[in-house]
Amino acid sequence: MNRRDMLRRTALAGALATPAAGLLSGCALGGGGDDSGNGDANRGAKTEKNPFGVKDDAQLEVVIFNGGFGEDYAKAHEAMYKELHPKAPIKHSATQEISKTMQPRFVDGTPPDVINNSGAGQIDPNGLVSQNALADLNELLAAPSLDVPGKTVKETLLPGVVDVGSYNGKFLVLNYTYAVYGIWYSAKLFAERGWQYPKTWDDHIALCKQIKNAGMAPWTYAGKHPRYMSWPLISTAIKLAGPEVALAIDNLEPNAWKSDAMKTAADAWHQIVKDGYILPGSPGLDHVQSQTAWCQGQAALISCGSWLESEQKKVTPAGFNMTVAPTPSLSSGDKLPFEAIRGTAGEPFIVPAKGKNVAGGLEYFRVMLSKKGAQDFTRKASSLTVVAGAADGVELPYGLSSVVKALAASGSNGFNWVYQNFYRKLERNLVDAACGEFFSGRIGPADFLDQCQKGADSIASDSSVTKYKRAS
Repeated sequence: MNRRDMLRRTALAGALATPAAGLLSGCALGGGGDDSGNGDANRGAKTEKNPFGVKDDAQLEVVIFNGGFGEDYAKAHEAMYKELHPKAPIKHSATQEISKTMQPRFVDGTPPDVINNSGAGQIDPNGLVSQNALADLNELLAAPSLDVPGKTVKETLLPGVVDVGSYNGKFLVLNYTYAVYGIWYSAKLFAERGWQYPKTWDDHIALCKQIKNAGMAPWTYAGKHPRYMSWPLISTAIKLAGPEVALAIDNLEPNAWKSDAMKTAADAWHQIVKDGYILPGSPGLDHVQSQTAWCQGQAALISCGSWLESEQKKVTPAGFNMTVAPTPSLSSGDKLPFEAIRGTAGEPFIVPAKGKNVAGGLEYFRVMLSKKGAQDFTRKASSLTVVAGAADGVELPYGLSSVVKALAASGSNGFNWVYQNFYRKLERNLVDAACGEFFSGRIGPADFLDQCQKGADSIASDSSVTKYKRAS
């Protein structure tokens, strides 16, 4: 099965794997997942205002991943759904254990109608796709927008959103947020100390020395999830040699992890390890602990996606002014400019094909993709959505405003990679472990890249793993 071509700046980013994800490949999910599923038995008459034929009194069950975005936005979307279908009972729940709680329900054929399939306990979407467990969302795309007159839902979406959630021409996964991955710092701290965010690698190392001399650690990271540091490392390699670096990694090409660009990037990032520019104890911190240490001023820089502001809002000091920036340029000959930054669609939502109310699930997505629904999400979750122009006129928090500015500056130079979507084990187990060894100082750049390449080769040679091809 070949996935549709991915645009550079779109992908199911941040889609997180789970140790239990592989379990799906070994069990049946209660029958095929097409439009003959359980949910269609509950459809009513289709009209212009009710394009999916939602029965007014049919219950809608929504399960949300209770992570950095919380669940308040979902409750607001459910209230909007209730306005359209006042008689519909809505069953809402939130959990951090999506796989543990939802996988058994797929197996016995009783899944909910909408799942926010995210977090460390995510069910591998490729497993769901391969067993026909997801409803086809193409019907959603053709439906009229809820509040943008004259446009279909598809016509309101940012470019590439459909491609990233499509398999063999079927749109099966709705990635709702648009995330930016970069390096974060406190604009207030930098202004107070007279520090300037570096545009070149030499300036970055000079700044690290300056920060360390001031009694602060230049860097911290999520040591229990060290793949967070693979993001800036791969980004610097892509900016150095171009998107072909990502394409080779995504397509499991031989020695893709050992390209000259990756070697140069790994050598550069090793410098912050060997020169002691990482906060002591970082290898033992999880993502929240490292981000909290950063918010407390124990470190000046951290790698993360644009969900950071929402995830840390309860502990971020007033006036902290968190700001995202691209990775520094490795050389004056980089193929992409300093402003180029990684951007991607993420936060996956699915409608199970065997849910009792598939029509209701599609309608719920239409609510989410309305201007009103998207704007409300941005206000509550401090994150952009995939609805074009939905943030216009919304008063954005400082961090999210910096995300919008970074995207504008990056323009058409944005980039992305998708190997973590194709092969969960490669990022979550193999690259993650290699990053843990590398950024803790236990191995050097050559061994790091060798471990990553061996991991990729093991996937490439495993005939039980479905391979995907990404076009340029």
